[in-house]
Amino acid sequence: MRAAVDCNCDRHLGGSYGGYATLVGLTFTPTKFACGVDIVGPSSLVTLIESFPAYWQPFMEVTWYKRVGDPRTPQGRKMLLERSPITKVDQIQRPLLIGQGANDPRVTQKESDQIVAAMNARKIPVTYAIYADEGHGFARPENRISFYAISDSFLGKCLGGRTEPFGTDLKGAALSASPKAPPTCRA
Repeated sequence: MRAAVDCNCDRHLGGSYGGYATLVGLTFTPTKFACGVDIVGPSSLVTLIESFPAYWQPFMEVTWYKRVGDPRTPQGRKMLLERSPITKVDQIQRPLLIGQGANDPRVTQKESDQIVAAMNARKIPVTYAIYADEGHGFARPENRISFYAISDSFLGKCLGGRTEPFGTDLKGAALSASPKAPPTCRA
């Protein structure tokens, strides 16, 4: 069974590796999706790997460096950068919503900050929601509810359809966001 994808109504959404996949989708196939929602996704495989703590080194030697790539070698670094959304940010043609925990020990805030900065420099629409008291994902109910509300509004603007008003959905969330309202979707 094959499914047809209409690029005017499909979105890419994911967290962690799924967030990376969202960024890859918007950078490597820039017209395939109407918009993307990245939750704690790495934008650069090099800076992601370099951010891992020293005590992960034995694990890195037998897994990541062999399976993903080794940024300590010129060939490995080149391959990782070729697969990193940050190096193709100028290809993004669709709006992007990024959700990030400020205390994420796995995919640090730097990963989101650097792609947001690159998109802002190129005047590419991006909505950035940072939760000051979260890590790798959104554990506090107030933060989860607020991100669901922001996502609902963002996807409603990009894809059309019914959305719910924010109401009290942002109450109690440790949220800073930019811009305050999601952008209009560009087809």
